[in-house]
Amino acid sequence: MPAPVRVPSSAGRGGPLRPGLPRLRTVLTVAGTALVVQRALRRRIRRSPLWPLPALEQPISGRGREAARTAARANGLDGAQPAPGRPATLRMRVAERTEVADGVVALRLEGERLPAWEPGAHLDLVLPSGAVRQYSLCGEPADAVRADGGSYTLAVRLIEDGRGGSREVHEVLRAGMTVEVRGPRNRFPLEDCHAYLFVAGGIGITPILPMVRQAEAEGVPWRLVYAGRSRASMPFLAEVEKLAGGGTGGGERLTVVAEDVDGRPDLAAALADAPPHAAVYCCGPEPLMDAVADLLPDGPAGLALHTERFAPTATGPAAAGGADGTSDDVAFAVELRRTGRTVTVPAGTSVLRAIREQALPDLAYSCEEGFCGTCQQRVLAGEVDHRDALLTDAERDDSLLICVSRAKRGSGLVLDL
Repeated sequence: MPAPVRVPSSAGRGGPLRPGLPRLRTVLTVAGTALVVQRALRRRIRRSPLWPLPALEQPISGRGREAARTAARANGLDGAQPAPGRPATLRMRVAERTEVADGVVALRLEGERLPAWEPGAHLDLVLPSGAVRQYSLCGEPADAVRADGGSYTLAVRLIEDGRGGSREVHEVLRAGMTVEVRGPRNRFPLEDCHAYLFVAGGIGITPILPMVRQAEAEGVPWRLVYAGRSRASMPFLAEVEKLAGGGTGGGERLTVVAEDVDGRPDLAAALADAPPHAAVYCCGPEPLMDAVADLLPDGPAGLALHTERFAPTATGPAAAGGADGTSDDVAFAVELRRTGRTVTVPAGTSVLRAIREQALPDLAYSCEEGFCGTCQQRVLAGEVDHRDALLTDAERDDSLLICVSRAKRGSGLVLDL
């Protein structure tokens, strides 16, 4: 009797399967799984073009990358070299204009993709007239990088007998207007130290205030001597007193000196009370900073003085050469390497003026006295007669301020312009 034949259970539903072909159920299962995985990957990649890296707020590939580059170029942040004589600029909107003291207005400027900054930094503000002025940033550094839009804050005191920049800020700039800024740049950085003594006079509080905030946030001991003509003329006084934690007068960490009531500050006493090897940061009128510098040798051992000046000093360009600062001048040639031009700088004429008249009429400048840094240019060859009061020794190795400095006698210059 022949053995019984077993029939696969599937045969009853669809007959026996031919050898070498996968089961239909397997095919459908694999195909369905592949489709699900493909769709999942497509959604994941759409959320993050660099998957499996974390998703980014702004894609940086494909159209996202091109959009980012376009925005960066619009804000001067793409890393490309600006045109000769034209530093990269940011266009910003005056979002808020507030009077923060008698004769002092604060401007909050809004923009996108703003560079970060640290205490001590300043902006070059390009005014509607074309004049360029430097103002310290006095807001919170975190405000520049907020996801919902960045901002910078600066404050400007009206200088009645100044060069007109502060008057233009006070009389022309209004909320809603668009301005250009360059920077931020920092020539007054807050260095790490175990203790700080801050001395501010009037509008000189603007670079000092972010420093006080940072010292307080990091738990570093600090003291501040804040002087002004009157309490009403001293910007951000209420915030300073709040930081000091002592109400009016600020307790032991803050000494407020309103000259109409208290006279002049006792700087000698303030320096005598400073901890040894503390960092002393001073900003304000020239007589105040000169007084602190003169007293420093009699203070505690190792005090390191840091100042920021927005006016020329007696050791600056006016002191170079003869009494008028130009008696040693001779004519010389300046090659502008990128522009492909060579200009002649006559005796008694600045490099800045010669370049603007003969080659680059839109070359940026501001103070023309060697203290703001707007016209700093890189030197490729030649010996420089430095006449500024700003550049560090390291900066003088390969750059100069063309508004005041010149080539040494018998030398020419080659500039990266």
